[in-house]
Amino acid sequence: MAGPALKIERLTREAFAPFGDVIELAGAKHFAINGGTTERFHDLATVDLGPQGGRTLVNVFRGQPRQLPYEVKMLERHPLGSQAFIPLKTTPYLVVVAPAGELDVSKMRAFVSEGWQGVNYAKGVWHHPLLALHEVSDFVVVDRGGEGHNCDEQDLPGVYLLTQAALDAVQATQKVA
Repeated sequence: MAGPALKIERLTREAFAPFGDVIELAGAKHFAINGGTTERFHDLATVDLGPQGGRTLVNVFRGQPRQLPYEVKMLERHPLGSQAFIPLKTTPYLVVVAPAGELDVSKMRAFVSEGWQGVNYAKGVWHHPLLALHEVSDFVVVDRGGEGHNCDEQDLPGVYLLTQAALDAVQATQKVA
């Protein structure tokens, strides 16, 4: 049985700050390198390997497109390190998160990326697995490898919906802004 629809918000640095970093070039520190032939956008996200150590993994995840309405039934978290998703296309995708700590579904939020924005989930932040829209989408994923259990999954007490109407509402405001 379907439950409440989640409001979908525009993905911005300020709105996403409680959950980690938005990886985007707008507003980023940048400077010329390599004799002026390259512009470096510097320190876009904090890669956190945690006090237990480990190593940085660089992966490519290929996400299959999800159809709306979509039922959100579970979230996962990585208690030992952060996890960054950097899209290789400019196709919008959805992000569902809840704060670190004991899972509190009343604080769950949904965001839509403008396609070129990435996200870096802070250590312990609850999030839904990759939610590609419209087409198969590849992401560079930077996360922690090494000893220790680093993925917890938790079923939600009910089903939460991501709807086309909620997506259309936020995308309409993005076009106006």
